[in-house]
Amino acid sequence: MTLVSLTDVLRPALAGRTAVAGLVVLGWEDALAFVAAAEAEGAPVILQAGPGCRAYTPLPVLGAMFRTLGEQASVPVVAHLDHGNSAEECARAIDAGFTSVMFDGSMLPLDENIARTAEIAAFAHAAGVSVEAELGYVGTVGGRASRGTDPAEAARFAAESGADALAIAIGNLHLQQGPEAVIDWSALRAIEVTMRAMTEPFKFSLEPSQDKKSLRRQLQAERQSLVDRHQRSVHLQEVLRVWLVSRRETSIGAYWPIKGEFDALPALYR
Repeated sequence: MTLVSLTDVLRPALAGRTAVAGLVVLGWEDALAFVAAAEAEGAPVILQAGPGCRAYTPLPVLGAMFRTLGEQASVPVVAHLDHGNSAEECARAIDAGFTSVMFDGSMLPLDENIARTAEIAAFAHAAGVSVEAELGYVGTVGGRASRGTDPAEAARFAAESGADALAIAIGNLHLQQGPEAVIDWSALRAIEVTMRAMTEPFKFSLEPSQDKKSLRRQLQAERQSLVDRHQRSVHLQEVLRVWLVSRRETSIGAYWPIKGEFDALPALYR
């Protein structure tokens, strides 16, 4: 087995409704232990080089370390830059051999977060590297408070940013050691619906002569054949109920994956 991208391990996990451990590495010993534990379980693992690790160990050293472990491992290993601060840092990580990078634009306005993530996604994907982004802000125990991820913003972010994965804030906390977090499960379901709709691959090719009606019919046929269509329908109804009771009238609506649009309140009664 060898190093793989974040997308390579998350897609099977999404299909199988499982999780993949993303473990923060501080040095060679714990990275070695993480891979050994993953091999013992026969499970993939994400080795994460966070800001604390990068403060003491250069990216080229971390890249070589992760690649050495991944190339010798019997399970898939992701070499992941965690909470990258800029396009330049993400580019340096790719040059150092990382297979996945995260750009943390969570403190930026939505438009700027989308634009900067899209810039990074363009050169990362050209190198075969996956991209994670963050929307909302995941707070820290004893530190800065969280800012929840908006499902409607998540739909737009997925459509425009080019990111392969999205870190969201639904009550989860960094550095948590006890039961402090209160998870907003309704928000998670709402975000899941929009993200699954955006990331589900379609099997079609669009010729220049095809008009929008033809494309719409083709996409509808794809949606009708999805094996989890009923489950998606149930989740979508839950999302709409959440938006109806928790949001201002001007933002009430639904995300329509076939059209790639967010419709306001009147659209719910079509």
